[in-house]
Amino acid sequence: MNENDKKNNMVARAPVVVVMGHIDHGKSTLLDYIRKTNVTEKEVGGITQNISAYEVLHKDDRGLDRKITFLDTPGHEAFSKMRERGAQIADIAILVVSAEDGVKPQTIEAWKTITENKIPCLVAINKIDKPSANIEKTKQELAENEIYLENYGGKIPCAEISAKTGAGIDNLLVLILILAEMENLQGSESEPASGFVIEANMDPKRGILATLIIKNGTIENGMTVAVEDSICSTRIIENFKGETVDSASFSSPIRIFGFDKIPQVGAGFKTFQKKGDAQEYAKNWKSAQNVATPAKSEESNKKVIPIILRADVSGSLEAIEKEIAKIKSEGAEFRIVSKGVGSISESDIKSISDGKEAIVIGFNVKGDKSALETAEKRGIVISFFEIIYKMTEWLTEEMEKKRPRIETIETTGRAKILRAFSRTKERQIVGGKVLSGKIVLGGTVKIMRREFEIGRGKIINLEKSKVKTSMVEEGTEFGMMVESKIEIAEGDIVELFSIEQK
Repeated sequence: MNENDKKNNMVARAPVVVVMGHIDHGKSTLLDYIRKTNVTEKEVGGITQNISAYEVLHKDDRGLDRKITFLDTPGHEAFSKMRERGAQIADIAILVVSAEDGVKPQTIEAWKTITENKIPCLVAINKIDKPSANIEKTKQELAENEIYLENYGGKIPCAEISAKTGAGIDNLLVLILILAEMENLQGSESEPASGFVIEANMDPKRGILATLIIKNGTIENGMTVAVEDSICSTRIIENFKGETVDSASFSSPIRIFGFDKIPQVGAGFKTFQKKGDAQEYAKNWKSAQNVATPAKSEESNKKVIPIILRADVSGSLEAIEKEIAKIKSEGAEFRIVSKGVGSISESDIKSISDGKEAIVIGFNVKGDKSALETAEKRGIVISFFEIIYKMTEWLTEEMEKKRPRIETIETTGRAKILRAFSRTKERQIVGGKVLSGKIVLGGTVKIMRREFEIGRGKIINLEKSKVKTSMVEEGTEFGMMVESKIEIAEGDIVELFSIEQK
């Protein structure tokens, strides 16, 4: 198709909108209200942890149904890469800010992602129904962070909304459609579909599946999809509701099944009428990847704690890897030796050589029965999590338990031996004077002669002025009984010390 034909076939397409902002500022609740379903209650802990896409219809000012595709991105800091992908894939971004809490660190991070990707944006000030809502203060905080709204020193459209009651949401949708018209978003239905992978995971029954956003063209049954070097025939195409469809066009989120390997999330996809053409595309892509894996510049002297990691979707794997990389220790490091999408298998457990040190984690997945039985026999603990920050807290504790300890010896008292008295077997009575610190009953002492340690002993009796005591302080004379194999002589120095593990 020549360029003129392409231009003639271009028609207006629906905007793909990414919803971004700080955790708990109401992104999922907003989408929930818009699409009249409930995501928030289904999510563990009320936090969205998988990127998802939804289509909604909204009547414009002419009474015509206009389609809008929403991307729901997770708000937790660990999912920043997933949010970045959402921004790269989207045509328009909505920055959601709570009128209660104002601008937060993830608000700034989201804004940075939006501006770096040069995406048209509008701001939704949410929770205006709350008694503690302060819209003007929120606008002021946005301006202080160089986010300038219309009528507030800038040109960024703003909608004041309540995702809970629905107040202002119609106005928000109108603003999206106006912004989409201004951007003149277009696509050609006659071309083979292309777009991006927004999620990929392993389904135990249906194999490897991926969620795609079509940015141009049309996909139909019988075509073949190529994502880098992974391919899939479009035998089954599902829309965002999980309904089977024969075809789909631009701005639509779809799910297809049967990839030969898990496709890279965030990668672009292309579709082909002939499977051979898709295979050739994948082969050429792989041939172009001739970048050698850089060797490690030096081996770490740290203790390595191996981790086997399995998660429900590849986006979760990516986020967990980022969290694990943050957990630091001077003497130890986590190293992910195996990772993947899907349940924990028996082979995962059998690959572990040291069950005491290895950590096996399942995030939103289960373990096969054989894997659980093998782990129990070998004394290997499998830890399952559904919320990422709880997993991070647990891993931090495990690092503290497993890291190597450094022994430090601290001298807490020094005394000079003035007289050496009777000795029986390994016990000896001596008299001395504390030079510094204190001498304590039950303590362990180094026996020093001419500045060299000749042995050690334990204080089993301590007296001051012939009265039993538990401690003698600096400048005080004392008598004590020491249990030691070494004979203590007049003029020796005894040093009381403590051993600490750090």
